[in-house]
Amino acid sequence: MQGPVQLLRLLTCGSVDDGKSTLIGRLLYDSRAVFADQIAAIEQATKRRGGGAGGSGGEEKLDLSLFTDGLRWEREQGITIDVAHRYFSTENRRFILIDCPGHAQYTRNMVTGASHADLAVILVDARLGVQEQTHRHAYLAGLLGIKELIVAVNKMDLVGWEEAAYLKVREAFEKMRHELHGANVTYVPVSALNGDNIVHRSASAPWYAGPGLLELLEAAPAHYLESDGPARFPVQYVIRPRGTAAGEGEHDFRGFAGSVAAGTFKVGDKVMAMSSGRTSTIESIRILDQRLEECRPPQSVVLTLADDIDIGRGEMLAKHDDAPVATREIGATVVWMGPSPMQTGKRYTLRHTTHFTPVMISRIESKLNINTFAHEPGGETLQANDVANIHLRAASPLFVDMYDDCRATGAFVLIDEATGETCGGGVIRSVG
Repeated sequence: MQGPVQLLRLLTCGSVDDGKSTLIGRLLYDSRAVFADQIAAIEQATKRRGGGAGGSGGEEKLDLSLFTDGLRWEREQGITIDVAHRYFSTENRRFILIDCPGHAQYTRNMVTGASHADLAVILVDARLGVQEQTHRHAYLAGLLGIKELIVAVNKMDLVGWEEAAYLKVREAFEKMRHELHGANVTYVPVSALNGDNIVHRSASAPWYAGPGLLELLEAAPAHYLESDGPARFPVQYVIRPRGTAAGEGEHDFRGFAGSVAAGTFKVGDKVMAMSSGRTSTIESIRILDQRLEECRPPQSVVLTLADDIDIGRGEMLAKHDDAPVATREIGATVVWMGPSPMQTGKRYTLRHTTHFTPVMISRIESKLNINTFAHEPGGETLQANDVANIHLRAASPLFVDMYDDCRATGAFVLIDEATGETCGGGVIRSVG
Protein backbone atom coordinates (compact mmCIF):
# COMPACT_ATOMS: atom_id res chain seq x y z
CA MET A 1 0.00 0.00 0.00
CA GLN A 2 1.16 3.54 -0.79
CA GLY A 3 -0.65 5.17 2.12
CA PRO A 4 -3.40 4.78 4.69
CA VAL A 5 -6.13 6.13 2.39
CA GLN A 6 -5.36 4.27 -0.83
CA LEU A 7 -8.52 3.56 -2.83
CA LEU A 8 -9.60 -0.03 -3.59
CA ARG A 9 -12.32 -0.86 -6.11
CA LEU A 10 -14.05 -3.92 -4.75
CA LEU A 11 -16.42 -6.18 -6.71
CA THR A 12 -18.85 -8.54 -4.95
CA CYS A 13 -20.26 -11.40 -7.01
CA GLY A 14 -21.27 -15.06 -6.91
CA SER A 15 -24.28 -17.25 -7.51
CA VAL A 16 -27.77 -16.11 -6.56
CA ASP A 17 -28.78 -16.53 -2.90
CA ASP A 18 -25.22 -17.13 -1.71
CA GLY A 19 -25.72 -14.27 0.76
CA LYS A 20 -24.14 -11.33 -1.04
CA SER A 21 -26.66 -8.73 0.15
CA THR A 22 -26.27 -9.80 3.75
CA LEU A 23 -22.48 -9.80 3.48
CA ILE A 24 -22.46 -6.27 2.08
CA GLY A 25 -24.88 -5.12 4.78
CA ARG A 26 -22.75 -6.72 7.48
CA LEU A 27 -19.56 -5.18 6.08
CA LEU A 28 -21.12 -1.71 6.00
CA TYR A 29 -22.82 -2.08 9.39
CA ASP A 30 -19.89 -3.49 11.35
CA SER A 31 -17.40 -1.05 9.80
CA ARG A 32 -19.74 1.80 10.87
CA ALA A 33 -20.20 2.93 7.28
CA VAL A 34 -23.96 3.53 7.58
CA PHE A 35 -25.73 6.43 9.27
CA ALA A 36 -28.10 6.18 12.21
CA ASP A 37 -31.09 7.21 10.11
CA GLN A 38 -30.30 4.44 7.61
CA ILE A 39 -30.20 1.91 10.44
CA ALA A 40 -33.49 3.22 11.79
CA ALA A 41 -35.09 2.90 8.34
CA ILE A 42 -33.86 -0.69 8.03
CA GLU A 43 -35.19 -1.50 11.50
CA GLN A 44 -38.63 -0.25 10.44
CA ALA A 45 -38.46 -2.15 7.15
CA THR A 46 -37.46 -5.29 9.01
CA LYS A 47 -40.47 -4.98 11.31
CA ARG A 48 -42.81 -4.45 8.36
CA ARG A 49 -41.50 -7.65 6.81
CA GLY A 50 -42.07 -9.63 9.99
CA GLY A 51 -38.67 -9.52 11.62
CA GLY A 52 -35.15 -10.37 10.50
CA ALA A 53 -33.54 -13.71 10.03
CA GLY A 54 -31.73 -13.52 13.30
CA GLY A 55 -28.24 -12.52 14.25
CA SER A 56 -25.90 -11.96 17.13
CA GLY A 57 -26.28 -9.55 20.03
CA GLY A 58 -28.42 -6.48 19.45
CA GLU A 59 -28.81 -7.03 15.70
CA GLU A 60 -31.07 -10.05 15.87
CA LYS A 61 -34.01 -8.06 14.49
CA LEU A 62 -32.04 -6.21 11.84
CA ASP A 63 -32.22 -7.69 8.33
CA LEU A 64 -28.85 -6.60 6.97
CA SER A 65 -29.73 -7.58 3.41
CA LEU A 66 -32.12 -4.61 3.28
CA PHE A 67 -29.16 -2.23 2.99
CA THR A 68 -28.95 -3.36 -0.64
CA ASP A 69 -32.36 -4.85 -1.39
CA GLY A 70 -33.77 -1.55 -2.64
CA LEU A 71 -32.18 -2.40 -5.98
CA ARG A 72 -33.77 -5.83 -5.96
CA TRP A 73 -37.24 -4.35 -5.46
CA GLU A 74 -36.64 -2.07 -8.46
CA ARG A 75 -35.47 -4.98 -10.56
CA GLU A 76 -38.63 -6.92 -9.74
CA GLN A 77 -40.60 -3.95 -11.05
CA GLY A 78 -38.86 -4.27 -14.41
CA ILE A 79 -36.52 -1.29 -14.06
CA THR A 80 -33.21 -1.86 -15.84
CA ILE A 81 -30.28 -1.39 -13.47
CA ASP A 82 -26.62 -1.63 -14.34
CA VAL A 83 -24.21 -1.73 -11.40
CA ALA A 84 -24.61 -0.16 -7.96
CA HIS A 85 -21.66 1.60 -6.34
CA ARG A 86 -21.30 2.14 -2.61
CA TYR A 87 -18.61 4.13 -0.87
CA PHE A 88 -17.18 3.49 2.57
CA SER A 89 -13.91 3.84 4.41
CA THR A 90 -12.00 2.65 7.43
CA GLU A 91 -9.09 4.22 9.24
CA ASN A 92 -6.76 2.41 6.84
CA ARG A 93 -8.45 2.60 3.44
CA ARG A 94 -11.15 4.00 1.19
CA PHE A 95 -13.37 1.63 -0.81
CA ILE A 96 -15.68 1.75 -3.79
CA LEU A 97 -17.90 -1.31 -3.51
CA ILE A 98 -19.20 -2.45 -6.90
CA ASP A 99 -22.32 -4.50 -6.25
CA CYS A 100 -23.31 -6.95 -9.01
CA PRO A 101 -26.40 -9.19 -9.15
CA GLY A 102 -26.02 -12.96 -9.03
CA HIS A 103 -28.68 -14.00 -11.53
CA ALA A 104 -27.35 -15.42 -14.79
CA GLN A 105 -29.45 -13.02 -16.87
CA TYR A 106 -27.56 -10.09 -15.31
CA THR A 107 -24.10 -11.40 -16.20
CA ARG A 108 -23.64 -8.33 -18.39
CA ASN A 109 -23.79 -6.20 -15.24
CA MET A 110 -21.09 -8.30 -13.63
CA VAL A 111 -18.88 -7.78 -16.69
CA THR A 112 -19.38 -4.02 -16.44
CA GLY A 113 -18.43 -4.00 -12.77
CA ALA A 114 -15.44 -6.33 -13.14
CA SER A 115 -13.91 -4.15 -15.83
CA HIS A 116 -13.39 -1.40 -13.21
CA ALA A 117 -12.34 -3.48 -10.19
CA ASP A 118 -9.06 -4.20 -8.40
CA LEU A 119 -10.39 -7.14 -6.41
CA ALA A 120 -13.38 -9.49 -6.42
CA VAL A 121 -15.06 -11.13 -3.44
CA ILE A 122 -16.76 -14.27 -4.74
CA LEU A 123 -19.35 -15.70 -2.38
CA VAL A 124 -19.98 -19.43 -2.16
CA ASP A 125 -22.73 -21.02 -0.05
CA ALA A 126 -20.99 -23.63 2.13
CA ARG A 127 -24.02 -25.94 1.79
CA LEU A 128 -24.23 -25.81 -2.02
CA GLY A 129 -20.61 -25.42 -2.98
CA VAL A 130 -19.32 -24.08 -6.28
CA GLN A 131 -22.12 -23.52 -8.82
CA GLU A 132 -22.18 -22.76 -12.55
CA GLN A 133 -22.53 -19.03 -11.92
CA THR A 134 -19.60 -19.23 -9.51
CA HIS A 135 -17.54 -20.68 -12.36
CA ARG A 136 -18.72 -17.95 -14.73
CA HIS A 137 -18.04 -15.06 -12.36
CA ALA A 138 -14.62 -16.38 -11.35
CA TYR A 139 -13.58 -16.91 -14.96
CA LEU A 140 -14.82 -13.48 -16.05
CA ALA A 141 -13.08 -11.79 -13.12
CA GLY A 142 -9.78 -13.32 -14.19
CA LEU A 143 -10.43 -12.64 -17.86
CA LEU A 144 -11.10 -8.96 -17.14
CA GLY A 145 -7.81 -8.51 -15.35
CA ILE A 146 -8.74 -8.74 -11.68
CA LYS A 147 -5.58 -10.02 -10.01
CA GLU A 148 -6.94 -10.50 -6.48
CA LEU A 149 -9.83 -12.89 -5.73
CA ILE A 150 -11.20 -13.57 -2.26
CA VAL A 151 -13.45 -16.62 -2.03
CA ALA A 152 -15.76 -16.04 0.95
CA VAL A 153 -17.22 -19.40 1.97
CA ASN A 154 -20.46 -18.12 3.47
CA LYS A 155 -23.18 -19.59 5.71
CA MET A 156 -20.66 -21.64 7.65
CA ASP A 157 -23.01 -21.42 10.65
CA LEU A 158 -25.52 -23.56 8.72
CA VAL A 159 -23.00 -26.40 8.39
CA GLY A 160 -21.90 -26.24 12.01
CA TRP A 161 -18.59 -24.61 11.09
CA GLU A 162 -17.32 -27.93 9.82
CA GLU A 163 -13.88 -27.55 8.31
CA ALA A 164 -14.70 -30.27 5.78
CA ALA A 165 -17.35 -28.07 4.14
CA TYR A 166 -14.86 -25.23 3.80
CA LEU A 167 -12.18 -27.52 2.39
CA LYS A 168 -14.63 -28.99 -0.13
CA VAL A 169 -15.32 -25.52 -1.56
CA ARG A 170 -11.63 -24.71 -1.60
CA GLU A 171 -10.77 -27.93 -3.40
CA ALA A 172 -13.47 -27.34 -6.05
CA PHE A 173 -12.28 -23.79 -6.63
CA GLU A 174 -8.64 -24.82 -6.90
CA LYS A 175 -9.55 -27.12 -9.81
CA MET A 176 -10.36 -24.10 -11.97
CA ARG A 177 -7.50 -21.91 -10.78
CA HIS A 178 -5.56 -22.48 -14.00
CA GLU A 179 -8.35 -20.65 -15.87
CA LEU A 180 -8.22 -17.51 -13.73
CA HIS A 181 -5.47 -15.79 -15.74
CA GLY A 182 -2.93 -15.78 -12.93
CA ALA A 183 -5.14 -14.22 -10.27
CA ASN A 184 -4.11 -14.62 -6.65
CA VAL A 185 -6.82 -16.50 -4.71
CA THR A 186 -7.43 -16.25 -0.94
CA TYR A 187 -10.07 -18.17 1.02
CA VAL A 188 -11.93 -17.12 4.17
CA PRO A 189 -14.79 -18.93 5.99
CA VAL A 190 -17.53 -16.51 7.06
CA SER A 191 -21.04 -16.14 8.35
CA ALA A 192 -22.37 -12.86 6.96
CA LEU A 193 -25.54 -13.23 9.03
CA ASN A 194 -23.71 -13.38 12.34
CA GLY A 195 -20.66 -11.32 11.39
CA ASP A 196 -18.08 -14.07 11.80
CA ASN A 197 -14.78 -13.22 10.08
CA ILE A 198 -16.26 -10.22 8.25
CA VAL A 199 -15.02 -7.20 10.19
CA HIS A 200 -14.13 -9.06 13.37
CA ARG A 201 -12.33 -12.38 13.62
CA SER A 202 -14.40 -15.22 14.99
CA ALA A 203 -13.71 -18.02 17.46
CA SER A 204 -16.29 -20.20 15.71
CA ALA A 205 -13.61 -21.72 13.45
CA PRO A 206 -10.58 -22.58 15.60
CA TRP A 207 -9.12 -24.43 12.61
CA TYR A 208 -8.86 -21.17 10.63
CA ALA A 209 -5.96 -18.93 11.64
CA GLY A 210 -6.12 -16.44 8.77
CA PRO A 211 -7.38 -12.84 8.68
CA GLY A 212 -10.98 -11.73 8.41
CA LEU A 213 -12.48 -10.31 5.22
CA LEU A 214 -11.94 -6.63 6.07
CA GLU A 215 -8.31 -7.29 6.99
CA LEU A 216 -7.80 -8.90 3.59
CA LEU A 217 -9.43 -5.95 1.85
CA GLU A 218 -7.31 -3.40 3.71
CA ALA A 219 -4.10 -5.23 2.79
CA ALA A 220 -4.90 -6.00 -0.86
CA PRO A 221 -2.91 -4.26 -3.62
CA ALA A 222 -4.71 -2.04 -6.11
CA HIS A 223 -4.06 -2.77 -9.79
CA TYR A 224 -6.80 -1.05 -11.76
CA LEU A 225 -5.48 2.49 -12.15
CA GLU A 226 -1.77 1.99 -12.62
CA SER A 227 0.10 5.09 -13.73
CA ASP A 228 3.33 3.35 -14.76
CA GLY A 229 1.91 1.65 -17.87
CA PRO A 230 1.75 2.95 -21.46
CA ALA A 231 0.45 6.53 -21.59
CA ARG A 232 -2.92 6.74 -23.40
CA PHE A 233 -5.27 9.71 -23.76
CA PRO A 234 -8.47 9.16 -25.81
CA VAL A 235 -9.88 12.52 -26.91
CA GLN A 236 -13.48 13.02 -25.83
CA TYR A 237 -14.08 16.59 -26.96
CA VAL A 238 -12.30 19.49 -28.66
CA ILE A 239 -12.72 22.80 -26.79
CA ARG A 240 -12.80 26.01 -28.84
CA PRO A 241 -14.02 29.05 -26.83
CA ARG A 242 -16.26 31.50 -28.64
CA GLY A 243 -16.98 35.18 -28.03
CA THR A 244 -17.08 36.26 -24.39
CA ALA A 245 -16.41 32.67 -23.30
CA ALA A 246 -12.80 33.14 -24.31
CA GLY A 247 -10.53 34.72 -21.73
CA GLU A 248 -7.76 37.18 -22.36
CA GLY A 249 -5.35 35.66 -24.85
CA GLU A 250 -7.58 32.61 -25.20
CA HIS A 251 -9.39 33.42 -28.46
CA ASP A 252 -7.22 30.96 -30.37
CA PHE A 253 -7.37 28.37 -27.62
CA ARG A 254 -7.70 24.75 -28.74
CA GLY A 255 -7.81 22.13 -26.03
CA PHE A 256 -8.43 18.40 -26.06
CA ALA A 257 -10.62 17.13 -23.25
CA GLY A 258 -10.78 13.58 -21.97
CA SER A 259 -9.88 11.19 -19.18
CA VAL A 260 -6.39 9.77 -18.87
CA ALA A 261 -6.88 6.09 -19.68
CA ALA A 262 -3.44 4.87 -18.64
CA GLY A 263 0.04 6.03 -17.79
CA THR A 264 1.26 9.52 -16.92
CA PHE A 265 1.49 12.64 -19.09
CA LYS A 266 3.67 15.64 -18.22
CA VAL A 267 4.05 19.12 -19.63
CA GLY A 268 6.76 18.93 -22.29
CA ASP A 269 6.11 15.27 -23.19
CA LYS A 270 6.30 14.46 -26.88
CA VAL A 271 3.04 12.85 -27.99
CA MET A 272 1.66 11.37 -31.20
CA ALA A 273 -1.81 11.69 -32.70
CA MET A 274 -2.32 8.11 -33.80
CA SER A 275 -4.63 8.72 -36.79
CA SER A 276 -2.16 10.97 -38.60
CA GLY A 277 1.11 9.96 -36.98
CA ARG A 278 1.96 13.62 -36.38
CA THR A 279 3.77 14.57 -33.18
CA SER A 280 3.82 17.57 -30.88
CA THR A 281 4.61 18.39 -27.27
CA ILE A 282 2.19 18.97 -24.40
CA GLU A 283 2.06 22.72 -23.78
CA SER A 284 -0.32 22.67 -20.82
CA ILE A 285 -2.48 20.38 -18.69
CA ARG A 286 -5.59 21.98 -17.21
CA ILE A 287 -8.42 21.14 -14.82
CA LEU A 288 -10.89 24.04 -14.85
CA ASP A 289 -8.79 27.11 -13.99
CA GLN A 290 -5.88 25.13 -12.58
CA ARG A 291 -2.73 24.17 -14.42
CA LEU A 292 -0.96 20.92 -13.64
CA GLU A 293 2.53 19.68 -14.38
CA GLU A 294 1.33 16.10 -14.88
CA CYS A 295 -1.81 13.97 -15.02
CA ARG A 296 -2.66 10.30 -14.54
CA PRO A 297 -5.72 8.00 -14.34
CA PRO A 298 -8.54 8.68 -13.69
CA GLN A 299 -8.13 12.44 -14.01
CA SER A 300 -10.28 14.29 -16.54
CA VAL A 301 -8.18 17.06 -18.02
CA VAL A 302 -7.72 19.37 -20.99
CA LEU A 303 -4.45 19.11 -22.90
CA THR A 304 -3.08 21.77 -25.20
CA LEU A 305 -0.33 21.08 -27.72
CA ALA A 306 2.48 23.26 -29.01
CA ASP A 307 1.55 22.57 -32.65
CA ASP A 308 -1.69 22.88 -34.58
CA ILE A 309 -2.63 19.27 -35.34
CA ASP A 310 -5.95 18.11 -36.78
CA ILE A 311 -7.41 16.18 -33.84
CA GLY A 312 -11.06 15.32 -33.18
CA ARG A 313 -13.22 13.16 -30.94
CA GLY A 314 -12.11 9.54 -31.04
CA GLU A 315 -8.45 10.36 -31.57
CA MET A 316 -5.83 8.65 -29.40
CA LEU A 317 -2.83 10.55 -28.03
CA ALA A 318 0.13 8.47 -26.87
CA LYS A 319 3.80 8.94 -26.04
CA HIS A 320 5.62 9.08 -29.37
CA ASP A 321 8.06 6.31 -28.37
CA ASP A 322 5.44 3.95 -26.88
CA ALA A 323 2.50 3.93 -29.28
CA PRO A 324 -0.35 1.40 -29.40
CA VAL A 325 -0.77 -0.99 -32.33
CA ALA A 326 -2.71 0.24 -35.35
CA THR A 327 -4.88 -2.52 -36.81
CA ARG A 328 -8.18 -3.27 -38.52
CA GLU A 329 -8.31 -6.92 -37.42
CA ILE A 330 -8.25 -8.23 -33.89
CA GLY A 331 -8.60 -11.54 -32.10
CA ALA A 332 -10.56 -11.24 -28.87
CA THR A 333 -12.36 -13.07 -26.11
CA VAL A 334 -15.92 -11.81 -26.01
CA VAL A 335 -18.84 -12.20 -23.61
CA TRP A 336 -22.13 -12.06 -25.51
CA MET A 337 -24.75 -10.09 -23.59
CA GLY A 338 -27.45 -9.32 -26.14
CA PRO A 339 -30.94 -10.84 -26.20
CA SER A 340 -30.48 -11.69 -29.89
CA PRO A 341 -27.81 -14.20 -30.94
CA MET A 342 -24.54 -12.92 -32.32
CA GLN A 343 -24.10 -13.88 -35.95
CA THR A 344 -20.94 -14.05 -38.03
CA GLY A 345 -21.10 -11.80 -41.06
CA LYS A 346 -23.47 -9.33 -39.38
CA ARG A 347 -22.36 -5.72 -38.90
CA TYR A 348 -22.06 -4.26 -35.41
CA THR A 349 -20.66 -1.02 -34.04
CA LEU A 350 -17.52 -1.32 -31.96
CA ARG A 351 -16.70 1.22 -29.29
CA HIS A 352 -13.05 1.37 -28.28
CA THR A 353 -12.33 4.15 -25.75
CA THR A 354 -13.96 7.19 -27.45
CA HIS A 355 -13.76 5.80 -30.99
CA PHE A 356 -16.72 4.19 -32.78
CA THR A 357 -16.41 2.14 -35.96
CA PRO A 358 -18.46 -0.50 -37.83
CA VAL A 359 -17.11 -4.05 -37.51
CA MET A 360 -17.97 -7.49 -38.77
CA ILE A 361 -17.44 -10.76 -36.92
CA SER A 362 -15.32 -12.84 -39.29
CA ARG A 363 -15.47 -16.09 -37.35
CA ILE A 364 -16.06 -17.69 -33.97
CA GLU A 365 -12.92 -19.67 -33.27
CA SER A 366 -14.11 -21.46 -30.12
CA LYS A 367 -16.65 -21.33 -27.30
CA LEU A 368 -15.92 -21.86 -23.63
CA ASN A 369 -17.76 -24.58 -21.72
CA ILE A 370 -18.19 -22.72 -18.43
CA ASN A 371 -18.44 -25.94 -16.38
CA THR A 372 -15.40 -27.77 -17.76
CA PHE A 373 -13.48 -24.77 -19.16
CA ALA A 374 -12.96 -26.74 -22.36
CA HIS A 375 -12.81 -24.76 -25.61
CA GLU A 376 -15.34 -26.27 -28.01
CA PRO A 377 -16.05 -25.65 -31.73
CA GLY A 378 -17.28 -22.13 -32.36
CA GLY A 379 -20.11 -22.49 -34.89
CA GLU A 380 -21.84 -19.46 -36.41
CA THR A 381 -23.74 -17.88 -33.49
CA LEU A 382 -23.40 -16.94 -29.83
CA GLN A 383 -26.20 -16.89 -27.27
CA ALA A 384 -26.55 -14.72 -24.18
CA ASN A 385 -23.79 -15.38 -21.59
CA ASP A 386 -21.65 -17.32 -24.08
CA VAL A 387 -17.91 -16.73 -23.79
CA ALA A 388 -15.97 -17.23 -27.02
CA ASN A 389 -12.80 -16.45 -28.90
CA ILE A 390 -13.62 -14.50 -32.06
CA HIS A 391 -11.96 -12.67 -34.92
CA LEU A 392 -13.37 -9.38 -36.17
CA ARG A 393 -12.59 -6.83 -38.88
CA ALA A 394 -13.07 -3.07 -38.42
CA ALA A 395 -13.97 -0.48 -41.04
CA SER A 396 -11.41 2.03 -39.71
CA PRO A 397 -8.10 1.59 -37.87
CA LEU A 398 -8.14 0.80 -34.18
CA PHE A 399 -5.25 1.83 -31.91
CA VAL A 400 -5.06 -0.90 -29.35
CA ASP A 401 -2.98 -2.64 -26.72
CA MET A 402 -3.25 -6.21 -25.56
CA TYR A 403 -5.61 -6.33 -22.59
CA ASP A 404 -2.95 -7.81 -20.33
CA ASP A 405 -0.76 -4.77 -21.04
CA CYS A 406 -3.41 -2.05 -20.73
CA ARG A 407 -6.99 -2.68 -19.65
CA ALA A 408 -8.29 0.68 -20.85
CA THR A 409 -7.16 0.30 -24.47
CA GLY A 410 -7.35 -3.48 -24.62
CA ALA A 411 -11.12 -3.67 -24.17
CA PHE A 412 -14.15 -2.83 -26.30
CA VAL A 413 -17.92 -3.18 -26.46
CA LEU A 414 -20.13 -4.20 -29.37
CA ILE A 415 -23.36 -2.34 -30.08
CA ASP A 416 -26.36 -3.62 -32.00
CA GLU A 417 -26.87 -1.09 -34.81
CA ALA A 418 -30.61 -1.77 -34.98
CA THR A 419 -31.39 -1.22 -31.29
CA GLY A 420 -28.42 0.79 -30.01
CA GLU A 421 -28.02 -1.67 -27.13
CA THR A 422 -24.70 -2.96 -25.90
CA CYS A 423 -24.70 -6.62 -26.89
CA GLY A 424 -21.15 -7.78 -26.21
CA GLY A 425 -17.93 -6.93 -24.42
CA GLY A 426 -14.48 -8.13 -25.34
CA VAL A 427 -10.79 -8.10 -24.47
CA ILE A 428 -8.11 -7.98 -27.14
CA ARG A 429 -5.73 -10.95 -27.31
CA SER A 430 -4.11 -10.58 -30.75
CA VAL A 431 -3.98 -8.36 -33.83
CA GLY A 432 -3.96 -9.12 -37.57
